Parts: sequence; C-alpha cells; structure tokens
Amino acid sequence: MSRSRATRTTEAAEGPLIVDFEDNRLLARLFGEHDRHLARIERRLGVTVSSRGNRIAIAGPASRRETARALLVDLYRRLGEGHEVDEGTVEGALRIAEGTTLEALDEPNGVGDIVVRARRRSVVPRSPNQGRYLSALQTHDLVFGVGPAGTGKTYLAVGMAVSMLLEGRVERIVLARPAVEAGERLGFLPGDMREKIDPYLRPLFDALHDLLPAEQVARRIDRGEIEIAPLAFMRGRTLGDAFVIVDEAQNTTVRQMKMLLTRLGEGARMAVTGDPGQVDLPPGERSGLIDAVELLDGTEGVAVVRFETRDVVRHPMVARVLDAYAARDRKRRRSDEEGAA
Repeated sequence: MSRSRATRTTEAAEGPLIVDFEDNRLLARLFGEHDRHLARIERRLGVTVSSRGNRIAIAGPASRRETARALLVDLYRRLGEGHEVDEGTVEGALRIAEGTTLEALDEPNGVGDIVVRARRRSVVPRSPNQGRYLSALQTHDLVFGVGPAGTGKTYLAVGMAVSMLLEGRVERIVLARPAVEAGERLGFLPGDMREKIDPYLRPLFDALHDLLPAEQVARRIDRGEIEIAPLAFMRGRTLGDAFVIVDEAQNTTVRQMKMLLTRLGEGARMAVTGDPGQVDLPPGERSGLIDAVELLDGTEGVAVVRFETRDVVRHPMVARVLDAYAARDRKRRRSDEEGAA
C-alpha cells in the first residue's frame, strides 16, 4: 500500500502552523469519533487544532506546535499503511512524542516507526523505552527487559517472537517461566506437566492468543513450533533456531539463570523479562535476573532495557500505585540508613 502523507506544511510569522493532508477519510479516522483523539492530543500538548477540509491549523507555543505536527503526521502515515489508530495508539504516540526529539519523530526509522506484525494485530511501541526494547529485540541475541509490571515487557517479546516465527526467521518459540508462587501456597496441582505449569504461563498464553488465532496457537503447540519448557527440564538442552522467552525471571536463582543463558544455540535469541522489585524467592536467595544484568550489561550482543513507571500501558492507576509503593520504599531506605548511621 502506498504511503499517505501530509503534502505541505506552512507557518506564518505569528500565525498557526498549517498542514495539508491528501485524504480526508484518513483524517477523519485520525481525529477519532467525536474528535476524541484530537481532544486528547490538544489537552496533553497544550495546543489547539482546527480543521477545514483536508487542512489543519495548529496553534500554541512553537515547540508544542511542531511536536503536534510531527505526531499527527506520524499517526496519519500509520493509517495510510493500513494500521489501526485507537486510543492506545494515540496514547503511545503521545508518550513517544513527549520523550523524543523532533528530529527522531520525523525520522522514518525512529522509535515510533517500529511495527511488529502478527496474524491478528500489529504491535507498535507506546513509549520511548518500548521502542528501544523492540529495536533491541530485532538486533541483539540476548535482551533483558527489566522494570515494573504493566510496561509491556512480556507482550512485546511475545509479539517479536511471533513475528519472527511467521517470517521464518526462527523455527520455534520456547516459553519458560519459574513456577514460584507469589507469597501463596497453592499446594498440589492436578494434571499432566503442561496442566501443572499452565497457571504460571497464563500471561504468555494470553499474549499468544491476542496475536494469533486460537486454532493456530493450538496447532503450533501440537507441532512443537510453540513449546512450553519448565525450567527444571531445560538443563542439558541446546536451543537452536528458537526465540526463547524467560518471563518473571526475577524469580530464577543465580544457578538457574546461568543454566538458561547457556542453552542458546545457533540462530537462537532470548528475551529475559522481569521486575527486580517483585522477587518471590526465599529470603537470602539472590535473584538470577539481578545478578545477570549486573554481570552482563555492556557485553557484546547483550542489550538491557530498563523500564519505568511512565512506560506502564495498563490503566493509568497502575503507574500511580507503583509510584506510591516506590516512594514509600525510598522513604524506608532513607530511614534505615539514618538509623544505621
């Protein structure tokens, strides 16, 4: 599909920034139902956007006008390439616009331009760190995605794995997650091995079913193209031509992490995700994720992407909850340090 684009941008000395677009139909979809996308952009960027036909006028501070222009042109281009633009897409584009230079926003291969395609939907970054993470997953053999819950670490890794599987760049996806209970004792779980570990791998399955039709997920599991691998059964294996995802890696031990990282074979890559702030290991047991990031950060072929609460893509309340807990933890640490002094 050919790219739809803004044809001309002009600016009077003291007047608004004027942008002409080619396709009124795409422009209507860009604005959203009852102009809700446009209202969100105006509110967040502190600008006013008015339209007549295929022309829009952006009023406000000069730097804000330019950011709004780059944002609207980018969203319009995505529509022209056949991608969906919904509230989540607009929110993600706003986060990228707020954390990226204008030059990067205008660059066709900037972080906002990364698109990972799967059967059911395309995955695009919704924050600068998500863009860096997707870029790292494309270019590095081993990527650590570290940060709080809700930042898209697991979902983006599954999206990249599915995309590479569909493109034939890997032959299978291997999903692994430590079976560590989050402060609860669930007791004996009935069923075969897959049924026993299914509750622990449910977030990975949810992401798979969001990206692939359910019958494809089931068929690819039966054929071994998608494999569920308990950590205990990984020892001694060599995983070649595979995309390996280790989720909740903060709950691996140092020995488990070393064993996992040395499973990589020819043509394989691995994404290791986790939140160092939610370690459920027994007291005194060092997290393999924390240890590996400290040891391997800066090693050739290894990328470490650190997410923050501003990258949270769940309900906005999640970011506020995480910030509140983090603030309390910082206060406690300062109090402990002062007491020790």
